[in-house]
Amino acid sequence: MNQPVHSAKPKPSEVPITRETGRTNDPARTMAGILEVATHEFADKGLTGARIDEIAAATRTSKRMIYYYFGSKDGLYLAVLEEAYRRMRAIEADLHLDDLAPLAALRTLVEFTYDHHRDNEDFIRLVMNENIQRGDYLRQSQNIQSLNSIAIQSLQAVYARGVAQGVFRPGLDPVDIHSAISAFTFFNVSNRHTFGVIFKDKASQGKAETLKREHVVELVLRFVCHSVSA
Repeated sequence: MNQPVHSAKPKPSEVPITRETGRTNDPARTMAGILEVATHEFADKGLTGARIDEIAAATRTSKRMIYYYFGSKDGLYLAVLEEAYRRMRAIEADLHLDDLAPLAALRTLVEFTYDHHRDNEDFIRLVMNENIQRGDYLRQSQNIQSLNSIAIQSLQAVYARGVAQGVFRPGLDPVDIHSAISAFTFFNVSNRHTFGVIFKDKASQGKAETLKREHVVELVLRFVCHSVSA
């Protein structure tokens, strides 16, 4: 079992001076740049295959700087996971689902999730890699647990309103609805290469289209709703 990792952020007074410029780093900007490059590195090669040297070179920093900010390779990996989930949930919160009618809110959520996953293959690959780790690092993050709890609470509110209005059928668990949305939108990206090889007409030279967006929306709505108009 992996040991808990921590990525304490330095205070401005603690920021080191770079040898190259002799100027104080901008901690937030430096960390954001490291996280961006590290996201692709971990998504592409996994935790084991990723190299801190390559991340340092691509960000024009040093291993020492990366370890200063994130503590270790494991700490950087966990920070990448947290940032990926934070970014997705922040955009999701901006959808303002509570301001929409239940059916429109559910449709909007499915469409957003489909678009997010299609446009962020690195996120899908990070989740795939974390499943290879059996969720060990995800389990260590209180931030990710909290973010996902908020997402389920938001979906619960939408579902409860839909049931009360007679739009959604009762007796469903919001986590099951979330799982259905994730299953279709995740598979759309995670299996696009193998599907493209097996079913030639499904091969995509651009972004994933293993499943059509409108088909995914319809499938989820038919699962949740009493009836869906064509």
